Amino acid sequence: MAPEIVPYVWKRFSSLIFVQDTHRKVLRASGVSREVEKIAKNFKEILAVLPDAQAKEMEKPNVRDWLNKLKDICYDINDDFDEYSTSFLKLQIVGAENPLFKKKITSSDLSKIHDRDEEKNILVSELLGEGEGASVILIVGMEEKGKTLVQFAYNNNEVINNFSKRIWVDILGSEDKCSVKNEVSEGKPISVGYDVFNETIKDHIKNEKCLLVLNDMRIEDYNKLGSLGTLKYGAPDGSKILITTSHEKLVAWRMIEHIIRSNELSEKENWSLFEKLALSERSTEERGRLENIGKQIVGKCQGSPLAIQVMGSLLRFKTSQEWDFMLDKEVWKREESKGYRMNKDELIKLWMAQGYLGLEPNIEMEILGQRYFNYLVSRSFLDIEKDDNDNIISCKIHGLMHDFAKFLKRKECITIEINDSVEEPFKNSSHDKVYHSMLMLKKRSSFSVSILDVERLRSLFISCEDNDYPLENDILPQLFGKLDRIRALKFDAFGDFIKEIPTEIGKLIQLRYLDLSGQNIKKLPETLCELYNLQSLDISWCEELKELPQAMERLINLRHLTNDNTDSLSYMPIGIGRLTHLRTLSEFIVSGAGNGTHGNKACNLESLKDLNRLRGKLVLRVLGNVKNVSEAEKMELKNKKILSGLGIIFDEDEEEQRINHDESLLKALQPPPNLEKLDIQSYRGSTFHSDWVMSLTRLRHLRLKFCINCKHLSPFGELHSLESLRISKISSVKRVDNKFWRTESDDRSSSSLSAILFPKLKYLQFSDMKEWEEWDYKIIREGEEKEYTTIMPCLASLEINFCRKLEALPDGLLQRTTLKKLQFYECPVLRQYFKKRMEEHWPQITQISTIKIDGQYVQGGPGH
Repeated sequence: MAPEIVPYVWKRFSSLIFVQDTHRKVLRASGVSREVEKIAKNFKEILAVLPDAQAKEMEKPNVRDWLNKLKDICYDINDDFDEYSTSFLKLQIVGAENPLFKKKITSSDLSKIHDRDEEKNILVSELLGEGEGASVILIVGMEEKGKTLVQFAYNNNEVINNFSKRIWVDILGSEDKCSVKNEVSEGKPISVGYDVFNETIKDHIKNEKCLLVLNDMRIEDYNKLGSLGTLKYGAPDGSKILITTSHEKLVAWRMIEHIIRSNELSEKENWSLFEKLALSERSTEERGRLENIGKQIVGKCQGSPLAIQVMGSLLRFKTSQEWDFMLDKEVWKREESKGYRMNKDELIKLWMAQGYLGLEPNIEMEILGQRYFNYLVSRSFLDIEKDDNDNIISCKIHGLMHDFAKFLKRKECITIEINDSVEEPFKNSSHDKVYHSMLMLKKRSSFSVSILDVERLRSLFISCEDNDYPLENDILPQLFGKLDRIRALKFDAFGDFIKEIPTEIGKLIQLRYLDLSGQNIKKLPETLCELYNLQSLDISWCEELKELPQAMERLINLRHLTNDNTDSLSYMPIGIGRLTHLRTLSEFIVSGAGNGTHGNKACNLESLKDLNRLRGKLVLRVLGNVKNVSEAEKMELKNKKILSGLGIIFDEDEEEQRINHDESLLKALQPPPNLEKLDIQSYRGSTFHSDWVMSLTRLRHLRLKFCINCKHLSPFGELHSLESLRISKISSVKRVDNKFWRTESDDRSSSSLSAILFPKLKYLQFSDMKEWEEWDYKIIREGEEKEYTTIMPCLASLEINFCRKLEALPDGLLQRTTLKKLQFYECPVLRQYFKKRMEEHWPQITQISTIKIDGQYVQGGPGH
């Protein structure tokens, strides 16, 4: 760990001491400037000898001991920095004494990527070729390999001379911007919005023979970058658009003419990579002596490029005896179950908590963390799991890399299983060196806080098998008294495990990450607001939690407040609106403060005005409590441009006077046009007609629930990006037809109706439509001649539940060749209709691979 922690601490030291003027003044005032200069000199000397010390670590015990001591000292210095910074924060927030720098202070990455000459030659040849318009070339493979290959071609002299202009664009993940580098920016990347990029790039590529590189493209980036087709066919002959991606789905794009795959290394290439790293600086005699054992080690790496790089670099300066020793190491003994699976965003937050992401200027920590995550996936370090929409839902360390990491960090990380037979889990171990621990309680196990008598602990996960197991009341106060260096704390248990958070939590002054999700706590102590370094607070599924602390505004570093499914929360404290660093706010609860319930403790919608960094999904709950529509207008929801999802939940009461209130409020909300998900519930208006609804050109998922007064919708069929539509509990509708889809209206001419409605819709669900009897699938445009409109040409899955009066499904819909899954439940009239038609060998449904009625498969099965 020493090779990583030393440069990190030096970078932080130099930034804090030599760059930030305020801190330099504090040092001068406290009379320690000369001592600091001496420490800086020692740091530089250590950095100079560090690579040599690392090379001798395994063969010389005294060097290994020196590196271990250096690592511990650097951790201590880092802790001192944190304590100093926290004191400074406290000064800014509550006016504490001037902090003085009194604490005693005592004195890479593996980036080589194997190049493949054949791939280089092929790519350069493609770039030099001529043709009509612009050719689109796709490089598919692991991110870093693909980028390295393209960088070689981009900087090739022949390629440079072949194009009038070269433009390199890095896609910046979840940030709604891209990084552009070209001759205009003098080689320095500049960050611009996609709208600016789309306009300027068309001008550049239209007038000059151009090479455009789009690095790390994803499926969802296609719409942001405008129409590549326009660029392709509008460019001068011989222009090239070069795309790198790790997403196989991009191969299906029709405009792509050439595909180069840069994935698996062959056995020969694996050995070449290892040989270059481990043997390149050895004599011919040594190379011959080590080649056989080296090939055995490469074989044990199971084709993982990252594992090969780790082993090659590790053995670069080792003796032949150490090579033999490594071959016989226990690290190669595999187990079936490996690692702890966690959410991607959770992992990035934990990196933030440990300070791994905070030193890059002008890059948000979350964006940098996403880049690191993608890098680790592309290098086969992380094993990921995706949902049906290709979103990463969880990850864990790949099996072999888990073994390497566990072996290399065996003294710093420890997992403890607690049962009645375990009394001293740290016995015979150097527990003073442990920095990260997971405590796993078996059923009905109890433990003493002395188990965690680990002075350097920086992260702690506590899990419990038994959801009904209550933690003893005196455990947490004692525990919090010992964890003065803790950065991340997670309680991975549901139910009654924790019922109360003690005031002693305020002692955890270095805490950055706190996960209390699923606990049956009713309130949080005010001392939680003394955690000035806190970045992430997860209270999701704390269903008994009734209120948040009043001094929340003191949590000035809070970036993520995850509060999904906190149904007992009845208001948000006033200080929430001052937390302008917030990126995540899962739910905002509108208080009924007007009736005196919460007095002046609660904030209103207008408090969200300055929270323009919010991203992901925001749910506005209990909007029926909004007394004045102007609150919604002053919230300026449209300025939260990087929100991707919005939930709008009114009250569930059925007051008649709410019809006009809800319609006016919905119209006033005006969300940003970039939304991809919209969820509207308990709306009491009679229509969804609102201009902003039809401006959501990127909307992919829409759900409408418990909207009892609605008789027709907005013309959602003209939302050309919509992929899934869920409609439930719209109880007054009897017929689904032109009027329901609002394809006929006095203020819309028939010529304005799209020729195709719901062009990308794949999933459609109706539920609890109590009065629904008839479905007319034909949409007719009135004109000189009646004209039928195509509807749902891509529909793949149809689900209907608890629609007890629905008589039939339209044949035109069932005959769709795209429809592969049909499911309905508790629809008795429809069930009888289907039963009769299927007995008649109904030809219209033969292409549907899966039909499920009332939980039973009548055609196909789970595997289809």
